[in-house]
Amino acid sequence: MCDRPYWSELDKSDAGQITNDDLLSCGEAARAAFDFRQERKAARLARSNDRTKQPQAKIDSSPSGPQATQQDTAGKPNPSPGVPQQLYLEESKARLDCALAAVPGFVERLVWFWSNHFCISADKGGVRPLCGAYEREAIRPYVRARFADMLLAVETHPAMLLYLDNARSIGPNSFAGLRRNKGLNENLAREILELHTLGVRTGYSQDDVTNFAKVITGWSIVPPRQSDRGGEFMFNSRLHEPGAQRVFDRNYEDRGFEQGRAVLLTLAKSPSTANHIALKLARHFVADDPPRSLIERLARRFSDTEGDLKEVSKALITAPEAWDAPATKLRRPSDWIVSALRVSGSKPSDVRPILQVQNLLGEPLWRVPAPNGFSDDSAAWMDGVAQRLDIANQIARSVGDGLDPMVVAQDTFGATLSNETKEAVARSESRQQALSLLLMSPEFQRR
Repeated sequence: MCDRPYWSELDKSDAGQITNDDLLSCGEAARAAFDFRQERKAARLARSNDRTKQPQAKIDSSPSGPQATQQDTAGKPNPSPGVPQQLYLEESKARLDCALAAVPGFVERLVWFWSNHFCISADKGGVRPLCGAYEREAIRPYVRARFADMLLAVETHPAMLLYLDNARSIGPNSFAGLRRNKGLNENLAREILELHTLGVRTGYSQDDVTNFAKVITGWSIVPPRQSDRGGEFMFNSRLHEPGAQRVFDRNYEDRGFEQGRAVLLTLAKSPSTANHIALKLARHFVADDPPRSLIERLARRFSDTEGDLKEVSKALITAPEAWDAPATKLRRPSDWIVSALRVSGSKPSDVRPILQVQNLLGEPLWRVPAPNGFSDDSAAWMDGVAQRLDIANQIARSVGDGLDPMVVAQDTFGATLSNETKEAVARSESRQQALSLLLMSPEFQRR
């Protein structure tokens, strides 16, 4: 068992944190994206007005064909990414840099786990410029805190409220509900129960979902056009469904925002939540089908410490089951890419090629296909393993002959390095080929 480096990292206050004053807060990012859209809209209107004011050109005076195309495009600069994409790229680069610099990296892996557990998608309207801020504000500060605190931070973050449509959810009998032809949205309430806390088939009913959705009406966002707090969380009492609500055989009095906080606290303390989180942690870090004893150990620690995630993480890395399990779990694409960059010493100055690789391998950053996130089952990633060879070759070419692959292999895997991999690396025709083979070895593909 070699848990000491991971234990020490858990005690470092700055582990897993990104300190970059150039990165915008969620509200700042939302306002910047809104201003960009308004400026672009104004520019389109201006161009449209200019076209309507210009006299119609004579037919025979206008060039046509390739010559016309060249004149139309001459002098026009290549369009740069808009503000939402610029923010997305800046946050992606900061995330990659943090992962490459992490030592040993257990806390960063926890960040990635929780970010996928409480996932959002940049493909949802308005979410793209907020993805990085969401992870920095609602995930990273809480990976070693109480689960209840992370849960509240996540469910009240504007990125989550946009992604799961709660920002516009209106109580049917609220002030706004009685005056608008819009109503309740159950997406966030359902996913909190099914994915974020209790898990599927844990006894809640459709009435629980509906009533919980009513409880969290009013959890919304300040319109981004407001210069002071635009894009930040707000509790809008005009949208909130009035009255007490019964959820999980318990009545919750209408105390505005506190009504929803009370339900979240109940969910965080539920034994079902402890079991659900324990299973997901064990599956992510240990095996697709983790030992039942490990799941029970983690669930018990979760309950005994009232969801202290630092203590749960320590229970994970000190559990014999975590170290006795064979290395059969296939690395997800993002895990494999960052690991390959780390051992090769590569530090890309441009994050876009890395994002393209993740897209190619089926795990685009902050772009999950559904609210249940990317799969932690090895079978989901098997089809893309062959594509990793081209990427391994590219990394090896970028490094050149500056690394001794055998030294890298010994330093990375030590006694766990197989004779087959050792021989393949030793017999390679070049250092580049050897490094590429190492990156494609069973030891490097699985953990």
